[in-house]
Amino acid sequence: MNKEQERLEESRRRKGHWKRWGPYLSERQWGTVREDYSPKGNAWTSVPHDHARYRAYRWGEDGLGGISDRHQYICFALALWNGRDPILKERLFGLNSLEGNHAEDVKEVYFYLDSTPTHSYMKFLYKYPQREFPYARLVGESRGRSRLEPEFELTDSGAFDEDRYFDVFVEYAKAAPDDICILITACNRGPEAADLDLFPTVWFRNTWAWGRDNYRPRLVQGHGLPDAEVIEIFHRYYGARWLLCEPGGELLFTENESDVKELWGLPNPTPYVKDAFHRYVVHGAAHAVNPSNSGTKAAVRHRFRIEAGGIAALRLRLTDQIPAPGFLADEFAGVFAARKGEADEFYRNITPAEISQDGARVQRQAYAGLLWSKQFYFYDVQHWLTGDPVGPAPPPDRRGGRNSDWQHLHNEDIVSMPDKWEYPWYAAWDLAFHCIPLALVDPDFAKEQLLLFLREWYMHPNGQIPAYEWALGDVNPPVHAWAVWRVYKIERRVHGVADRAFLERAFHKLLLNFTWWVNRKDIHGRNVFQGGFLGLDNIGVFDRSKPLPTGGHLEQSDATSWMGMYCLDMLAIALELARENRGYADVALKFLVHFIHIANAMHDMGSGMELWDDQDGFYYDVLSQDDGTQSKLKVRSMVGLIPLFAVLKIEPEMYDALPDFRRLVEWYLENRPRFRRNVIAKKRSDGAVLHLFSIVDQERLRRVLGYMLDENEFLSPYGIRSLSRYHRDNPYILHVDGTQHRVDYEPGESTTWMFGGNSNWRGPVWFPVNFLIVESLQRFHDFLGDEFQVEFPTGSGRLMNLWQVAAEISKRLNHLFLRDADGRRPALGDDKRFQHDPHWRDHLLFHEYFHGDTGKGLGASHQTGWTGLVAKLLDQSGE
Repeated sequence: MNKEQERLEESRRRKGHWKRWGPYLSERQWGTVREDYSPKGNAWTSVPHDHARYRAYRWGEDGLGGISDRHQYICFALALWNGRDPILKERLFGLNSLEGNHAEDVKEVYFYLDSTPTHSYMKFLYKYPQREFPYARLVGESRGRSRLEPEFELTDSGAFDEDRYFDVFVEYAKAAPDDICILITACNRGPEAADLDLFPTVWFRNTWAWGRDNYRPRLVQGHGLPDAEVIEIFHRYYGARWLLCEPGGELLFTENESDVKELWGLPNPTPYVKDAFHRYVVHGAAHAVNPSNSGTKAAVRHRFRIEAGGIAALRLRLTDQIPAPGFLADEFAGVFAARKGEADEFYRNITPAEISQDGARVQRQAYAGLLWSKQFYFYDVQHWLTGDPVGPAPPPDRRGGRNSDWQHLHNEDIVSMPDKWEYPWYAAWDLAFHCIPLALVDPDFAKEQLLLFLREWYMHPNGQIPAYEWALGDVNPPVHAWAVWRVYKIERRVHGVADRAFLERAFHKLLLNFTWWVNRKDIHGRNVFQGGFLGLDNIGVFDRSKPLPTGGHLEQSDATSWMGMYCLDMLAIALELARENRGYADVALKFLVHFIHIANAMHDMGSGMELWDDQDGFYYDVLSQDDGTQSKLKVRSMVGLIPLFAVLKIEPEMYDALPDFRRLVEWYLENRPRFRRNVIAKKRSDGAVLHLFSIVDQERLRRVLGYMLDENEFLSPYGIRSLSRYHRDNPYILHVDGTQHRVDYEPGESTTWMFGGNSNWRGPVWFPVNFLIVESLQRFHDFLGDEFQVEFPTGSGRLMNLWQVAAEISKRLNHLFLRDADGRRPALGDDKRFQHDPHWRDHLLFHEYFHGDTGKGLGASHQTGWTGLVAKLLDQSGE
C-alpha cells in the first residue's frame, strides 16, 4: 500500500477521519431551489447573484476554491480584490436562466487541477482579471444575443487581453485529518506591476438564525505568535480549532447574518453583517467590521503589489493543534512536499503503463474534477415547505407545489455533483456514471454514493429514486443497477475485493425501485414503457416531460430499452448472489422472464405496431393517441440506439451451476420460438454453451450499426452523436393543429427553449451514452466473436469486429482532450490561449457535451462527473 491507500484504509476502518475535510463547498448556493422561498417558485430571481453577498444562506454555503468539514459547520475559502472591481470577489459569477442566451452559464475561468481521494492534497486555479470584472457587459451582451448565436464568454470580453490577469492557485495539504496546511500563490501574468488583495476567509454556516437551534459558534482573535496571526475557532461539535496566517495581514470580523437593510430596507439587528468585508474594502466603510475582533465570519486581508511576472505567496494552517511558533515554517513545507509526492505515487500506481504523459495528465485532471465536485448537500423538504419558526411563513400554495410529495426526503450528506456551479444539486443518473471512474480511485466512496440514493430518507416510500431538486419526482433513466454491478466488478478486478454485502444491500433496495417502474411507467401493462424526458431533454419532437399537444402518450423506445437493460443488470446481480445463496436463482428467473417479455414487446406491442421499423432498420418512439391511432415518430436519434444497451452474456459455468435457471432458458427456447431472437445459445470450441440475452438480434444489430457507424449519420470524429446528421438536410416535421413541430440536426448549443434550453440532445456528443455504447459493443463481441464484423466507418469497406469498433469509438472520445499533431485539444475550441498558451493549454475543462462536428466543449464547463468517464476509457482502452 502507498501512503494514500493507507489513508483510504484508515478512513474505511474509521481509524482516521481523512475525509472529514474536503472541497465540500458549493460553487453556487444562490439561485437554488433550496434557498427559494418566493411565492412564484422562481429560484433564479428569488435569490440572484446580487443577493449572495448580503444574504445568509439557509441550506449551505458557497465559496471560491474552498473547503469545509463534512457537516459544513466550518468553512474556509478565498476572496480577492484587484482594486477595480465593484464587488469583492467571494464567489463565482454567472448568468441566470433568463440572462444567458442558452440559459444559465458560469462566466469565470477556473480549474480543478489535482486531488487525492482523501483530499490529503488538492490544487485549484482561478484566473482573476486585473481589469474591472465586466459583470454588466457579460449580462448585457448575453441578453442581446439570440439562441442562434454563440455564448459571450469572459474570454471574449477582453478581460485577459495582454495577459493582464493573475493566476491564483489554492493548494491544501493535510498534516493530519484535522490539520490542514494551505498555500495561496498569486502569479502576475501581465506586463506591469499590479495590485491584489487576498482575503483568506473562515466562517460558520448559519445554523442559528432559523429558530431551530439557537447555538451560535464564535470566531475571535487568538493570541498572536511571532510568525503568525491567529483566529480562534470554537464550535461545540469540534471544540477548538485555529486558523494561522503569516503576519502582516489585517484581521477583519463580522457576522454571517443577512444584511436585511440592503435586501429589504429593514433595520439590521446587528451592525455587522455578511457583506461587511465588501463594504469595508470596496466602499471604505470602516464601521462595517467589528472592532472587538469577534464574530461568525473572519478574514485576514493581505495587500500585495506584484511585479510583472512576479509571485506573491501566503501560508495558512487550519488546525486542531494548539498554535506554536514554527507551524508555518519548515514542517509546513515538509507536509506539502510529502503530500505532493504521495499524490504522484498514488496516481502513478493506477495509471496504465503504456499511457503517454499527456494521457496521464488528462486522466489525473478528470479524477481531480470528480473529487473536487463533492459537495455538502442539505435539503429537508418538510422544513423547506413549512418554513422556519423565525421569519415569514412560506406562501400557502407552497405546501402543494414543488416537491410537496417528497416530505420524507432529508438529505444532509456529501454527494457527488454534476457541476458545482451549473448543477449544484445531484442528478440521479449523472451520479450513477460518476461512480464508475470513482471506483478506480475510491471504491468505498462510489459504493456509499450508490447506497445513499437507496436509503429511506432519499428513495420515496413508493420506490422512486429522487431525480433532482427542481423536480424530485421527475424520471431519470434507471441506470442505478448497472452502476452497482459495474462498481462491484471494478472493485473486484482492480482492488481484489468482491464486496457481496454491498451488492446484496443494493439489490434488495433496487427491487423496490424496479417495482415502481413496472407499476408506474407501464400504463397498459404490456411491457412497453413511458418515462417522459428521461434525461434526454430536447431529443424528441415534443417536450416529453409535459402533456403532448396531440393528446395521448408516447410508447418510448428509450424507456422500454432502459427497462430491458435494468432487467439484465438485475439478472446479472441475482446470478452473482446465487453463487453463495441459491435462493437468488428464483429471483434471477423473474428478471429473465421479464426481460424476455420486454424484448418481445419492443417488436410486438399487441396492437399491430412495434417500436422497430423493419423498412428503415431502426427503433423509434410510437405516438399513441386517445382515438387509438398509432404512428411512429421517425427521428433517428439516440432513442433508437439505446436498445443496444440491453445485452448480457451468461458464461457456461454460471449457467451449469444453476439447474433451475438452465431448465427455464431451455424451456423458452423450445416452447416459445418467437423469443429465440432475444435468447441466443452458442457452443464454444470446448463444447460449453454460451448464452446471450439481447433486445437486438444479429440481423437488427447489423442494420442499426449501419446508421450508427456512418459518418453522415451518427459517427462523429469525436464519438457518437445524439442525433443523426441526416436531419441537417432532412428535418423531421410534424404538423399538429396548425402548429409545426420539428427536429433539426443541431451539433452545438440548443436553438430551442425546450426543457430549459441549457443542454442539447439534437446532435452533440454526450459521454454517458457513448460509454454505454462502447460497453455494449464489447459485450456483443464477447459472444459473437471475431467472425461478426461490420464496416467502420459505414461505406469505407474496412471491416472490424465489434471490440475493434468499440476501441475506435473510445479513441475518438479520448481525443477530445488529448493534444493532436498540431498541439490542439478539440474540446477547448478555437481560443488560442487555451490551445497554445503554456499557462492555459494544459488546464482542462470537462464539459457537459461536445459539438457533434468540431468537438468543442459546450454546456456546463465543469461537468467532470459523467465526462470524467474519459478516465475510465483511458484506463481500459488507452489512447
